[in-house]
Amino acid sequence: MKPSLILAGAFALMSAFPAAAELMKVPSQKPVAETMDALRAAVEGAGATVFARVDHAAGAQKAGLELDGAQLLIFGNPKLGTPAMQADIRAGLYLPLKVLAYEDAEGQVWLTYEDPAAMLSGLDVPADAGFLAKMQGALGKLTAAAAQ
Repeated sequence: MKPSLILAGAFALMSAFPAAAELMKVPSQKPVAETMDALRAAVEGAGATVFARVDHAAGAQKAGLELDGAQLLIFGNPKLGTPAMQADIRAGLYLPLKVLAYEDAEGQVWLTYEDPAAMLSGLDVPADAGFLAKMQGALGKLTAAAAQ
């Protein structure tokens, strides 16, 4: 097989799979539930809507399985999310925003979220869209407030 065909095949295969998520991590000095309570308060204080809080560890326990503390908060603000969906309706697959609070094997609690610019990079969303910077800033401020 010609090297150019192999290279073309490799590029085609790589473009068929989404890029790896760019995850942002913020350490917290509080337990998972307390960290998530603080995040929820920060989100609501900022005027965003909390849609759901998922306790993964509780779900695992109900299934007779063990999982270190892990909770997910799903929230959003139409003033930020709607422009993303106007740019590309498929942004709705990634919105509302989500932040995971979890305890790692060493007992450290983390707040983790996907960088919005990376999350929406495969869509028809301009890389310099103002709403991306606003989402990044909001997630940074909210997780920093919750981790204190």
